[in-house]
Amino acid sequence: MQIRPEDQIVLDHVAARRDDLIERAVGWANINSGSRNADGLDRVLTALEQTVKHLPCTVERVATASSSRIEDDGTEVPLGFAPALQLTLRPEAPIQIVLTGHYDTVFDADSPFRTVGTREDGALHGPGIADMKGGISVMLGALEAFEQHTDKARVGWTVLLSPDEEIGSPGSAPLLAELGARGHLGLTYEPSLPDGSLAGARKGSGNFHIVVRGRSAHAGRAYHEGVNAMAGAARLATALDDLNGQREGVTVNVARISGGAPLNVVADTAVVRFNVRVPDPDAADWILAQIQDLVSRPPIPGATVELHGGFTRPPKPMDAAQTELFEAVRQAGELLNQTLRWQPSGGVCEGNNLHAAGLPNIDTLGVIGGAIHSDQEYAWPDSFVARAQLSALILCKVASGEIDALHLKQLRLQSR
Repeated sequence: MQIRPEDQIVLDHVAARRDDLIERAVGWANINSGSRNADGLDRVLTALEQTVKHLPCTVERVATASSSRIEDDGTEVPLGFAPALQLTLRPEAPIQIVLTGHYDTVFDADSPFRTVGTREDGALHGPGIADMKGGISVMLGALEAFEQHTDKARVGWTVLLSPDEEIGSPGSAPLLAELGARGHLGLTYEPSLPDGSLAGARKGSGNFHIVVRGRSAHAGRAYHEGVNAMAGAARLATALDDLNGQREGVTVNVARISGGAPLNVVADTAVVRFNVRVPDPDAADWILAQIQDLVSRPPIPGATVELHGGFTRPPKPMDAAQTELFEAVRQAGELLNQTLRWQPSGGVCEGNNLHAAGLPNIDTLGVIGGAIHSDQEYAWPDSFVARAQLSALILCKVASGEIDALHLKQLRLQSR
């Protein structure tokens, strides 16, 4: 693998637009787009549409699926989500690349962490600058440059920018599954790890809610006529926590018990909310069986339980396709004097969904930064060009056949 003259034209295109790559990401990050901030999401979506209007692709807002939420009183209420933004170019090309990202952040509309600044050490500091409005700019920068390549006709691409990744992609999951099934190679733009490493194997993740229903009664006059749902929830929470350590790599995090009643009332409703992480599909089957066993037996006499939720992100192991893809990306990085490493991660992202749909993918191609999901989030300005050039070169090598996307896809399907 080497950098050819036609590749260098693409790389130079990226380098010449350094300031644009950074400035547009800063502008997007200065607009709050928490996952439930409908107005902010729409403003960012509109800004993104303006940014891509010069690209020769189809641009459309795509409806996302509906979902539901379990309230503290145990009721299930429907939820809708903002649309995704989909860009499509050359869908008839023999090789199809799927590029994904998200334009929502973890910061609510009333968050005081609202604008991007520059730290004394030169790092950009702001909400979503790394996770992942910087990543979106890198992605688009790579695509803008790739359109200068002489072999671009061999490669079609589809971009999906979703509004709900930070809450598990409940609305965009069907779109990710569809694209993953028909694409050959996936590129996703979560930030790299702080040292620039890429995420390799990823655990799977599931979010669950157990509704415990009891019977209300006066805590003084008729305590024994009641069935205390909070007490039942506490016992379930302890039993769930006891599952930790029983199978390697499986963790259960009991995050919250909600519901309850005034101090002089026996609580008739409580909800146990918890997350599980698993290293592989067998472990997912095991923990699901343990959970189902627990809810099959009332935690206290007279109580009933209902299980809601499930796995939102399947595990993403380092199978043969992933291993070969990472090696190809490492070689591309070497050509750019970028030393690329990868390490396993307990975190999850859209790459999990794409992999489960049969798409080999690299999912940490965004900017180099850190402290994401906190008010210390940062990104290094120089990484915008470096990462956009890496993605652009990957696209060039797919177009030339030096990275064999069709072979990688077949290898992935064989391992399912």
